[in-house]
Amino acid sequence: MFLRFGKKKEPLEYDRTRKKPVIHVSICTGEQVAGFKDIETGRFEDRMLIKNEKDLKHFLKLYGIEEGELTKEW
Repeated sequence: MFLRFGKKKEPLEYDRTRKKPVIHVSICTGEQVAGFKDIETGRFEDRMLIKNEKDLKHFLKLYGIEEGELTKEW
């Protein structure tokens, strides 16, 4: 029997000089969407729906983001 272990995955890349990680929160429904905001234009690119704490931790791990880097916007 062979056991296969996957390689440790590297975090996905994003341009840290031009974009910052943000969670958009709906005022009406409370829905949260994680993504990246362009610092120059203010344009938001959504990447993941955040339904619970597990989803948030997955997003942070996926992109190699520290919790202090992430901001919330309404």
